[in-house]
Amino acid sequence: MPDTVRPELIPTGEATAILPVAGGRLSPVTVIGTPAIRESFDAQTLQQALNSRSGPGVTQVVLNPDAHVGFGAPIGCVMASPSHIYPGPVGVDIKCSMSLLQFDLPGDALHGRSARRALIEAIGKRVPTGAGRGQRHAPLARRVDAALGKQAVTYGATPAVCEALGIPPEWAARCEDSAHTGHDDTHDSLWARLDLLLRGAELGNFAEKAGQLGSYGGGNHFGECEIVRIGESQRARATAEAFGLRDGCAAFLSHCGSRGLGHTLASRQFKRLQAMFERWGTRYPGNDRELCYAPLGTPEANAYLDDMALGANFATINHLLINALVLEAFNEVIPGVRGELVYFISHNIARREIVENRPAWVMRKGATRAFPAGHAALAGTPFEAVGHPILLPGNPQSGSAVMVADAGAALSCYSVNHGAGRAMGRRHAMRTLDQEQIDAALERCDILTNCRQYPRDEAPAAYKDFEEVLRSVKLAGLASEVARLEARFVIKDASAADD
Repeated sequence: MPDTVRPELIPTGEATAILPVAGGRLSPVTVIGTPAIRESFDAQTLQQALNSRSGPGVTQVVLNPDAHVGFGAPIGCVMASPSHIYPGPVGVDIKCSMSLLQFDLPGDALHGRSARRALIEAIGKRVPTGAGRGQRHAPLARRVDAALGKQAVTYGATPAVCEALGIPPEWAARCEDSAHTGHDDTHDSLWARLDLLLRGAELGNFAEKAGQLGSYGGGNHFGECEIVRIGESQRARATAEAFGLRDGCAAFLSHCGSRGLGHTLASRQFKRLQAMFERWGTRYPGNDRELCYAPLGTPEANAYLDDMALGANFATINHLLINALVLEAFNEVIPGVRGELVYFISHNIARREIVENRPAWVMRKGATRAFPAGHAALAGTPFEAVGHPILLPGNPQSGSAVMVADAGAALSCYSVNHGAGRAMGRRHAMRTLDQEQIDAALERCDILTNCRQYPRDEAPAAYKDFEEVLRSVKLAGLASEVARLEARFVIKDASAADD
């Protein structure tokens, strides 16, 4: 799509704007970003937002400061609909997510490079990286057979599943959603759906996919050892205490999703819905095949919601198992280290929420839920009084952030960006960025990696200015910063991304 005609953004505040839709016949797209960030949105990204807003049943679209071109809907967007479900604003890596594990280990213990190298090696023996890899590539990984895999994707983080995998069961309370149910709010429908898919051989080798539990994918997926730096304000300190953050101590940030299972489930759903559109002669919003959809209550919508829930449960267990294995690795190198899960939160998922006082499905693609203190959905959780943690990865050199939502997040369907967002396409980054400069910059910052050469398409320069992205969120009144995370080493793979 050519970038010559760029839709006009109308500023509404220091870090907010609107994108008019259909000559004003539909409510506009809400845009979050400072002027500098808004300039980073190319014509195709804005057109994808317009296409998404024009879809049947869509009532709101939000473009976050990390937004960039995706398949159908932009990455870094939010869509809400009370009547239709859209796979595009979830994507093919169902429930790609972030998690943060807090240790009681003082950061000074990681000053020496030898300790960090030993930790990288210990983690590598337990947690495979790269597309398509499973337990066989890590001698100390958990062995997950097909039977346990079925329990995991059907029931999520139950005490029985957690105990079978060596995951502390109490970590389930620190999950945005520890278990997903099917379209009828039961696990029975998921069990029936999984059985149907397996009998039809639609999932390929399920045992192999179950074997990927406890592994990172390729591309932008990573594990990163951090030092926590809590903000100086009274609110930041009080919120950090509620989150369980420890100032100056080590922590571990992870980014991954539902691996091969989620990709297979999502890809097949796109094909099914696109075939239905072709058979019925239905027009796609913006003539974009990736913006296929299904009206809620139809067999097609039910099948999608069931498949999404299966992939989401896989992603939940995948993250929790990775954290359990990372804690085990730390104890191998530094015996006696204790770790507690701070939070696990998704940025590729559709959730049933209340939007403008009525139920709707909120679809977040490269966007993170942001419920502030007192939000009804947090009642009875550890975060009811302060709001839940928001985990925002930047890049190893700029660091990452932990934030908490403010009341102003209502403007964005209680959502914020999921990170810095790409400023440069993968191919462009591979063509233009210098490998020696990338590796030298990490060396100057004393950041170690498990890679002989850090992937060029994942270099910090391939991403937007993280400080300006965070500034956008703060100025728009969506969220406030609680802590910064300073990278000490990175676990990464150079394979193609899952999402």
